[in-house]
Amino acid sequence: MELLSFPISSSPTGGNALFLVRKHLCKWKSHSRFDLDAKFVRDRILNKSWRRRRCFSEKAETPISCSNGTGEDPFIPVNKKLSDARVIYAVAPAMGHNKEAHPESHFRVPAIVNALEKLELSPKFRGSNVIELETFKSASLDDIASVHTRAYVSGLEKAMDEASQQGIIFIEGSGPTYATVDTFQESLVAAGAGISLIDSVVAQSKISKSPPIGFALIRPPGHHAIPKGPMGFCVFGNIAIAARYAQRVHGLKRVFIIDFDVHHGNGTNDAFYEDPDIFFLSTHQDGSYPGTGKFDEVGHGDGEGTTLNLPLPGGSGDAAMRAIFDEIIVPCAQRFKPDIILVSAGYDAHVLDPLASLQFTTGTYYMLASNIQQLAKDVCGGRCVFFLEGGYNLESLSYSVADSFRAFLGEPSLASEFDNPAFLHEEPSTRVRQAIQRVKQIHSL
Repeated sequence: MELLSFPISSSPTGGNALFLVRKHLCKWKSHSRFDLDAKFVRDRILNKSWRRRRCFSEKAETPISCSNGTGEDPFIPVNKKLSDARVIYAVAPAMGHNKEAHPESHFRVPAIVNALEKLELSPKFRGSNVIELETFKSASLDDIASVHTRAYVSGLEKAMDEASQQGIIFIEGSGPTYATVDTFQESLVAAGAGISLIDSVVAQSKISKSPPIGFALIRPPGHHAIPKGPMGFCVFGNIAIAARYAQRVHGLKRVFIIDFDVHHGNGTNDAFYEDPDIFFLSTHQDGSYPGTGKFDEVGHGDGEGTTLNLPLPGGSGDAAMRAIFDEIIVPCAQRFKPDIILVSAGYDAHVLDPLASLQFTTGTYYMLASNIQQLAKDVCGGRCVFFLEGGYNLESLSYSVADSFRAFLGEPSLASEFDNPAFLHEEPSTRVRQAIQRVKQIHSL
């Protein structure tokens, strides 16, 4: 797609600012499941959320981890509560990045947090088993530039002046990606949340054989953003930035990325297409946006064979993903021998999602979360971080993420309380089997 050409800006970065997410985030109340008061949410998250340089919460009893941008262990508090954690998550809802009636709205992350509270999966109910990373730094421009061109990054920063005058601008030419005056800073915060989770998970993996699994509940999403610009609701490639950070700071050379969003993660695909040390594996609906991710896109040069794309026929669902996990994902990970697994967790393949036509269920996402967690334990010491990507039906998104948390905690799925079999129809099993066999042949599995 055509990208707007932004002039290079020499203005300083805001990447060193601290982003504080208050405990109030977990105390939202509503009369219905996801009836969120936007003003209440904005007041809780945006007001006074940027502070001078500090690394730790004012409340000593609050279990947190803080990234100082170097990944050095002394800046990562390791206390009894964190060592007991099964799940550690960070919240970056980008409340200032919003366009009315747009599917990628500022209600997405709050809906998830509300569901975690409603289903008693938050730290309030789970104590030291579930930890919220409450204080973390936004990504630096150098972090972003490990994936994106500096011309794009500085150009986007300068475009905030235009956004401050117009309110909403489109930054992808004729595409759907918008920006507000807050978009640049909010996008740095989202990337920073992922980086800080890498720090925390890696630190715990050095002292425990069962480190907590990380989950970045962030937006804007990232897997469509290409090195030269934004695309498909995505501004910066959050998971790609985290992968480079894991390599550069923690020496985790081999990174295995699983992308189960309904749309192909073309930005992540492009960022690592020639890199033999990052394996990118994407399942997505065939023919869906952005039209990339064909079977024969397998990497190039030194990276040939470390990109695997599996386009699925419309109507594919739980049975398809179970077979793909066992026959494709597991053998690829075992052969690649990664140091860490990162997951682009898109929940828009759900049967209720309005933007595609696969038939995943809440139960499908529980299965994926549970199996990926076990895979990480088997191949890379349990080091694994999930990154929120798509998902535009607030209820299916929220309950699916919540059920993923239950999987991480080793608790039974509650999918039967949400999923309605009446919405499902027969999967195209023959075409799914043909797709699986084709990928196995191409990649010698």
